[in-house]
Amino acid sequence: MASRVTFIGAGNMAGAIIGGMIDHGHPAAAITATSPSDEFLAPLRARLGIRTETDNAAAVRDADIVVLAVKPQIMRGVCEGLRDALQARRPLVISVAAGLTADTLQTWLGGDLPLVRCMPNTPALVGAGAAGMFATAEVSAAQRDQASELLEAVGLVEWVEEEGLLDAVTAVSGSAPAYFFLMFEAMEEAGVKLGLPAETARRLAIQTALGAARMAQQSEFSPDRLKRNVMSPGGTTERAIEHLERAGLRQTLSEAMDACAARAREMASELDQR
Repeated sequence: MASRVTFIGAGNMAGAIIGGMIDHGHPAAAITATSPSDEFLAPLRARLGIRTETDNAAAVRDADIVVLAVKPQIMRGVCEGLRDALQARRPLVISVAAGLTADTLQTWLGGDLPLVRCMPNTPALVGAGAAGMFATAEVSAAQRDQASELLEAVGLVEWVEEEGLLDAVTAVSGSAPAYFFLMFEAMEEAGVKLGLPAETARRLAIQTALGAARMAQQSEFSPDRLKRNVMSPGGTTERAIEHLERAGLRQTLSEAMDACAARAREMASELDQR
């Protein structure tokens, strides 16, 4: 029998995960999504055939897995409204909210629940996500597998054994799609300066990034080796890479990721209102 999964929140990330689950064979009838208004639920219900509910507590009463997919700023009220129902049922709880620690969530939920924190990223919307996961001590091996299966429906899953490492995950993958979008933007602008139409430069840059990612994913070689395979001595690629190295690309990227991780820690502190 398929696990009964309830999503508290019916936004883009919840919709992406639900769609991925159904594509991977999870029955739509075993999935419920909630929102305060049926206006947001009706399109999801019509498109995916899932159950919907405007009463959060009612939606989790028979759930095996509950996914908290609401904004961090409203999470406290949502959790406190679910506390009694979750303590009675004790399902696996998965939070995809950034910045809210397991201790904070446990306090709001009444404590001692099997809880997984997940840091997904926006490419999950197209089935190519990357998510970092952390499980509390209450999570069983079977529940950990359930959490992996759920998020693997929209991409790669990597577990970390220390919750603080989710800040590093935020820097490496959670916020990182924007780094690449910035690079596409810069490459398009440079291509235009070199005489290409903007659309041509954009398509070439994006397709090249896609191809490079696939090569890196499928190759037995390290990124450094793959880079060197493209670089002929005295050639065009070597000249470009030497310029990027002299310009401090590595240091700039490292500093940006440090700033990202630091902000993640700040947000956790700001949102911890226990």
